[in-house]
Amino acid sequence: MNSFKAKIMDLEENDVYPAYIVVEDNIFKEVTPISLREELDFEGVIVPGYIDSHIHIESTFLTPSSFAEAVLPLGTCSVIADPHEVANVLGVEGIQFMIDDGNEVPFDFYFTAPSSVPATEFESSGAVIDGEDIKNLLKKDEIVGLGEVMNFSGVTNRDPSIISKLKIAKSLNKPIDGHSPQLGGNDLKKYFYWNDDFEDSNSTEGYKDSIDVDNNAITNHTNQSSCNTINTNTTISTDHESSSFDEAIEKKSLGMKIMVREGSSAKNMESLFDLKKRLELLSNQDFLGKISADDFGSVLTNPIFDFLVTDDISPEDLIKGHLNTLVKKAIELGIDKYEAIKMVTLNPSNHYNLNSGLIAKGRIANFILVDNLDDFNVKKTFIHGKLVAENGEVLFNRKKSKVINNFSLNEKKPEDFEINLNSLNNLDNQIDESIDLKTKRINLIEVFDGELLTNKIQKTVNIGNGVAKEDVPRDILKLAVAERYGNNNIGLGFVKGFNLKEGAIASSVAHDSHNIVVVGTNSYYMAKAVNLIKESEGGLAVVSSTIEKILKLPIAGIMTNKSVKSVIKEKLELNKIVKSLGVNLKSPFMTLSFLALLVIPSLKLSDKGLFDVDKFEFIDIFIND
Repeated sequence: MNSFKAKIMDLEENDVYPAYIVVEDNIFKEVTPISLREELDFEGVIVPGYIDSHIHIESTFLTPSSFAEAVLPLGTCSVIADPHEVANVLGVEGIQFMIDDGNEVPFDFYFTAPSSVPATEFESSGAVIDGEDIKNLLKKDEIVGLGEVMNFSGVTNRDPSIISKLKIAKSLNKPIDGHSPQLGGNDLKKYFYWNDDFEDSNSTEGYKDSIDVDNNAITNHTNQSSCNTINTNTTISTDHESSSFDEAIEKKSLGMKIMVREGSSAKNMESLFDLKKRLELLSNQDFLGKISADDFGSVLTNPIFDFLVTDDISPEDLIKGHLNTLVKKAIELGIDKYEAIKMVTLNPSNHYNLNSGLIAKGRIANFILVDNLDDFNVKKTFIHGKLVAENGEVLFNRKKSKVINNFSLNEKKPEDFEINLNSLNNLDNQIDESIDLKTKRINLIEVFDGELLTNKIQKTVNIGNGVAKEDVPRDILKLAVAERYGNNNIGLGFVKGFNLKEGAIASSVAHDSHNIVVVGTNSYYMAKAVNLIKESEGGLAVVSSTIEKILKLPIAGIMTNKSVKSVIKEKLELNKIVKSLGVNLKSPFMTLSFLALLVIPSLKLSDKGLFDVDKFEFIDIFIND
């Protein structure tokens, strides 16, 4: 259908009206308002196709083509994907795989060039992406920006290797995505203004009052992103790691565009759309007392922030909904429906120069048909003007993706997971073996359900034959990261929060270097789980005295060729088993996968040892009293 008549959602005028639409060469050639009396070709409203402006496709365990198959019926037509997961395994080859595989299906995939491969120097990865690689990647049409700059310490300390990548993005006029969890004050300013000479200031008071809400926002509900114009060449332009309203506002006050994240492990929407906090902020603006109560009520529905994103989403959550559910939740939290839609259409399109996100002449003809503007249920999805999904099903056949990998691991033995008093993890303080110790205080990681952030806490464990013992009744379990790229390093530590009563769970999805992370009630089970993954060259595994189960992930050790429904069936079976073994986390494998990510506070584990993210240095497991 090259032409049709339908009601459209006009995001420039914040209005809905019938229009005559012509699509030619993948573009809206004509969008002309028509009389309300004319007969329409569709029952419902045409809305711009949704865009997820920050996602790691690999976290779904799906290839790009399989991912598109899953989300097109949900109204998602485009993503800006950061492929640093596969890049940490396979480098530029992995990124090219993502581009090529995405081109096999009717979907607009855009990518960012991973800025931090490896994420830090404190872990082993399968590849390195240097400045020359970044330059070549950013010249590709599919690469629309520099991926999240996770090495915030490197930026604030002006490390030449990361600064050189930022300068390359600046020279090519590409936006730079940020990653600055809990960063504030002078450190945040040093991070944001990476290209400027920065003078320390002892005070950051008053930043809440620096958000400009202008008259357009009052009268037209214009999203705040259109009010703060920044030079994306000279700053880090986005952040998706804000977990509190105050943190997001401080970043917004500098000019960052804020991505409101609602994924599987990190759910920040309720905090960032907190009505009480929005009311408090807006009450401090200059226009208060100059507008009517109705106008103020309208301004209150402004989200203040810029994008809705998922970042990392599990396949079992993806099948329930993607951006369509985020839009509905935002509206339920009091956000104006036009502004909520802009956060997944016009705003990301404008920021990343995609030429989509609007039902307007000259824009890419990606759009969806929803039943109404109260429920926003997706009925049809169109890519470049062509119907590709209808009533929950795609209308094309997906090719099988090729298998690429990078996996080299020796078989592990139980003794490899024993935490000796004088192990390599105990960096500086060797223990006098002549002292008969029965207990010892340790540093350990505490995890929380639904959070990427962890705590650094101290507990006492028993010592037997010079080996620190797990304490299952107290939920003090052993944790390990086994390097998978041929060096066979093993980092050891303890973790609290899994409540595993028997066995072990392991994963080769371990952000961002994707070594094998395993938690267990004893060393025997840990070795068994890691070896199970070794045999399949990637996967999620659970073992116990009676169970040995794995979801195989043969593509880079983090993805599979299977459909989302097949993956979910196996994943739910694994989760059921894990729950039967005592674990009460909603997403146990995703929580496990982030325990190796050394750029999310506060305590994490790499294949090289226990890492204090706040201090950005390794620390001892054992504490010398």
